[in-house]
Amino acid sequence: MLKVRIIPTLLMKTTGLFKGKNFLSNRNIGSLMPVIKTYNIRDVDEIVILDIEATDNRMGPNLELVKEISENCFVPMTIGGGINKINQVQKLFYNGADKIAINSYAYKNIDFISKIAAEYGSQSIVASVDVKKIGNKWLCFSNNGKVNTHYEVVDWCKRLKENGAGEIMLCSIDNDGLMNGYDQNLIKYVSQNINLPLIVSGGAGSYEDFEIAIKNGSSAVAAASIFHFTYRTPNEAKSYLLSKNIPVRKFFKN
Repeated sequence: MLKVRIIPTLLMKTTGLFKGKNFLSNRNIGSLMPVIKTYNIRDVDEIVILDIEATDNRMGPNLELVKEISENCFVPMTIGGGINKINQVQKLFYNGADKIAINSYAYKNIDFISKIAAEYGSQSIVASVDVKKIGNKWLCFSNNGKVNTHYEVVDWCKRLKENGAGEIMLCSIDNDGLMNGYDQNLIKYVSQNINLPLIVSGGAGSYEDFEIAIKNGSSAVAAASIFHFTYRTPNEAKSYLLSKNIPVRKFFKN
């Protein structure tokens, strides 16, 4: 079994760091840079930073901010939000991004994923998939959860894989921010039908939630509220997972 990754997710707007519930009621919880610096010393494997207003405002990535973040971030960094041009991807990598996350624009132009994969390799692309359960189906939503694309989640994930996505970041809109646990049925359903690394997100409230998600097929666990609003830390999460014989990347300090 490959080593599992622990990934904090940070949602940003131009005015700072934000957190919400069910992709609604986003509230400002402070500045971005102090949180980045804190995670540098907290034994995380990667950081995902998503600009949640870039798509709706039709503005591209804030390259100056990405550069500033990269100068203060010493772990692999995935950047997403408002990316819809190949030259933006090039500039993001030049300014310090290690991977880029694509969500809304892929629904309009799936060939964009193929072009990035051809130019930079599949390992550079995280396909972000936000899902809500409607009736007995999990459907994909774009534009920060506002627009129902009517794509069924496994069908869409298969298309993303066929077009070169390197991994899927799966977020349950229904569970987002509630800290009541991931949607484990969704995780099992997608992991059993898609042969791609799977990052799961949306609802983690305990280390046990991480453990169950991994046993249900996730390759990495992403979370925000559990780290922002509780005493729990990524390093403690790794210690817990190690105690359950789940391999993680552990950095032992002198």
